Amino acid sequence: MIRRRTALTVSAASALLLSAPLITACGDAPRPGAAAVLDGGRITVSQLQAQVKAVRQAQNNDPRAAQTVAGSGRLSQDTLIRMIQFRVIERAGEDNGIHPTRREVQRARSAAEKQSGGATALRGLYLQQGIAPGGIDEAVRMDLTRNALLRKLGTSKVNEVFTQTSKALDIRVNPRYGKWDNTQGTAVLAKEAWLRTSGGTPEQA
Repeated sequence: MIRRRTALTVSAASALLLSAPLITACGDAPRPGAAAVLDGGRITVSQLQAQVKAVRQAQNNDPRAAQTVAGSGRLSQDTLIRMIQFRVIERAGEDNGIHPTRREVQRARSAAEKQSGGATALRGLYLQQGIAPGGIDEAVRMDLTRNALLRKLGTSKVNEVFTQTSKALDIRVNPRYGKWDNTQGTAVLAKEAWLRTSGGTPEQA
């Protein structure tokens, strides 16, 4: 029962991303070499490519590589969206006094490993969502921040905070990856809002 809950929660994190249509070119292009620009800084194309490469390498070493690779045809777009979402959630957490510690992240990850059937099983779940083993701690921290915001502010207020934070960061995405939607928290027209697309880990009690 617990293992099924873990798998479903991780899967829900990227359900919208994996089912979204191909992104069309639109919007104003950010600086050359940038996949996205936000808060005066940028996510470079090389940073994005490094994360995509890490996922591909892990998939190639996974026994279910054919299945995971087939399910991640838009890996670059999905990865960029996740990177931007984390920046927004992290800023919203900072603005509300939420700072998960390294110890809290490790405890949450250990609990998730037990729920999913071990460290290898958890890595496999994340890999199916386009998150390499080296990115798991960051995804755990993102989910801890999001859940802490939920407990502190409530669902309705959290969605509002994410939207306002996204606007404040002045996010612009390279046209090849789409146009950022502050309300939905993604670079494609979405049917579900922030709370269904932002996390990547099992929910913590």
